[in-house]
Amino acid sequence: MHIEVITLFPELIQGALRAGVVGRALAAGLLRVETEDPRRLASDPHHSVDDRPYGGGPGMLMTVEPLASAIRAVAARLPGGAAVIGLSAQGRPLTQAAARRLAGLPGMALVAGRYEGMDQRVIDTLIDEELSIGDYVLSGGELPALVVIDVVARLLPGVLGDAASVAQDSFGDGLLEGPQYTRPEVWEGQRVPEALLRGNHAEIRRWRLKQALGRTWRQRPELLARRGLSGDERSLLEEYCAEAAIDPPR
Repeated sequence: MHIEVITLFPELIQGALRAGVVGRALAAGLLRVETEDPRRLASDPHHSVDDRPYGGGPGMLMTVEPLASAIRAVAARLPGGAAVIGLSAQGRPLTQAAARRLAGLPGMALVAGRYEGMDQRVIDTLIDEELSIGDYVLSGGELPALVVIDVVARLLPGVLGDAASVAQDSFGDGLLEGPQYTRPEVWEGQRVPEALLRGNHAEIRRWRLKQALGRTWRQRPELLARRGLSGDERSLLEEYCAEAAIDPPR
């Protein structure tokens, strides 16, 4: 996959991509990430990229021409079918389902806004969609761009050593992931659950699903309401609630 990031701070992007899963994907040639700085394309002697908003108000806005030129420059480098995505607090929430959709694209341009945002005409003309990573305001779109790159990269074939890791992730099937354990079997008096030690794979799958259902019910009940439950899943969740001495869903 080919990703381009339009940013006034390319060093923030490139410096964060050298480690971990994304770094390995870049080294293996499974992912390509480049940056474009609108300042490079500004036509005035000071390479200005911001100006006061019409109508007054606090702060500055990214100006049209340098930003539009940067978006068009990277769009020309991307393969056909790539999307131009603006990172904005006004965007639709980035979800695991959205990440899977983006991972199916041949490429994308991520536009990292700064100051008070972008001129609306750029958004209307050159942005295919806007994404938000949460209901809060950041200083710029670079951190959201890195989040998008990370969640998409780990879904690309060959990036993770074990493809099953993706299927077991939280939100993979609409549930939070249940608890995980490793050695030692006993730590400070706390034992690994017996169901994980007996080698019965059917029992292990049942236990993990029950824990995932219970954790989702306790921490993110709206996910269950949106996802729904099968009859067997509802029985497992009721069993979990009985063991935990909490009220089951109605």
